[in-house]
Amino acid sequence: MNQTKYIFVTGGVTSSLGKGIIAASLAKLLQARGYRTTIQKFDPYINVDPGTLNPYEHGECFVTDDGAETDLDLGHYERFLNVPTSQANNVTTGRVYLSVIEKERRGEFLGKTVQVVPHITNEIKERMQLLGKSGNYDIVITEIGGTVGDIESLPYIESVRQLVWELGENNSIVIHLTLVPYLAAAGELKTKPTQHSVKTLMESGIKADILVCRTEHELSQELKQKLALFCNVKPDAVIQSIDASTIYEVPNLMLEEKLDVVALKKLVLPEKSAPNLTQWNDFVYRLKNPKHTITVGLVGKYVELQDSYKSILEAFIHAGATHNTKVNVVSLHSEYINANSAETQLKNIDGILVAPGFGERGIEGKIETVKYAREKGVPFFGICLGMQMAVIEYARNVLGWKDANSTEMNQATAHPVISLMDEQKHITDKGGTMRLGAWKCAIENNTLAYSIYQKNDIEERHRHRYEFNNNYRDQIEQAGLVCSGVNPDTGLVEIIELPNHPFFIGVQYHPEYKSTVVNPHPIFVSFVAAIVKNKYGL
Repeated sequence: MNQTKYIFVTGGVTSSLGKGIIAASLAKLLQARGYRTTIQKFDPYINVDPGTLNPYEHGECFVTDDGAETDLDLGHYERFLNVPTSQANNVTTGRVYLSVIEKERRGEFLGKTVQVVPHITNEIKERMQLLGKSGNYDIVITEIGGTVGDIESLPYIESVRQLVWELGENNSIVIHLTLVPYLAAAGELKTKPTQHSVKTLMESGIKADILVCRTEHELSQELKQKLALFCNVKPDAVIQSIDASTIYEVPNLMLEEKLDVVALKKLVLPEKSAPNLTQWNDFVYRLKNPKHTITVGLVGKYVELQDSYKSILEAFIHAGATHNTKVNVVSLHSEYINANSAETQLKNIDGILVAPGFGERGIEGKIETVKYAREKGVPFFGICLGMQMAVIEYARNVLGWKDANSTEMNQATAHPVISLMDEQKHITDKGGTMRLGAWKCAIENNTLAYSIYQKNDIEERHRHRYEFNNNYRDQIEQAGLVCSGVNPDTGLVEIIELPNHPFFIGVQYHPEYKSTVVNPHPIFVSFVAAIVKNKYGL
């Protein structure tokens, strides 16, 4: 095939309809038919990247191998497609404007007045085609964040309009995701919000080729005909997206609705073979038919918003299905855990994960949680800050250094067992300056870490400023805590573990980012296995 084809996904009526899931599901179906497919997300906020956003505002910040701090939708793309994303897969308005302003400062526009059209839109179009021009993909799906009609989204919508025109017929399509609400009082589904949304899109010069309608109830043929007529699309291009019990059912629902077939037809591409979803469906079957149930306590600081720990929750779904086990994740706020309440709050928990985070709020609760898990023999897993808390807990309660701490929480501690990394000490800008992306780790033989990975050399993704202080390593290891994984280039301790415990491991990196349906992350898989064994004796 000579030319990369483009699919643009826009949203209307309301946000949070699941554009990312629809985009990922369509990409999965096209990939399963043999097309090289990728997805990118264009976000209309002015932050340069999501790295400085509060998780309460925007959910977790997802990190790629090449160190990009991105929108959490990229996590869905990777989990569905099992293909790593990169810096090029996520673009924000902030990044677009920053790039254009830097070009203007360098004199690249030769004194021209810099305007939204053409300078901003040209920058957006260039970035929209970056992956397509790499030669690695047959189809590029581009998700436009926000809702049609938003002031923030206008430059993106205009860029899509121009690009559709420039690419020529049959080389691009626009899928518009909208809501068909059910009015209980009237006892019927209403199409008017969708009609208005499509009208808004058309006022911007874009005609939707396919309508995907989010709904709680089945759309009748009559309703689909009505939508087709008033929204100027073919009846077979009105696709129902009904609520599903799990996001992993959506590719099959889209397959039933023939979303992939309609898209290929409009792009004048052959259907090739029927999608091969054997492995995917095996996973969905095991997910929906568990033999065991376990409860994991997720102890964190942002537990009010589920999306704050999205990748962790999904990694538990992948690992649970591997063991035919339903993993009930109970969110526990670390601010409300203390020495007196730990036993009460944690006694019915089968396994404990202490989550990543920043800052001193809720720290003592995390340390009490680690102590409980260590002393009571409860399977324990600490990620990033969770691993650092395990080191502090051990230093305080086993080595007797009662003031042991991280310099992030207490600059004056006499035992800074966790301290700021050397290269971080003179940094003033917060955005994009942490240790980010994939880094190597060498694993010691005859350790829990080796039994999990079954190899000595791994690469995992990082997002942190503070590290295990190697000045204390000898004393801590002599006291029984094992440093089983170390970065071969920097000497940074990556993995700590405790022998003679059902399961006790802490990692400086973020394994949850690499867990996918096809390749569940081995630590999560082993953690779930240890909990099942501990609970059921299997």
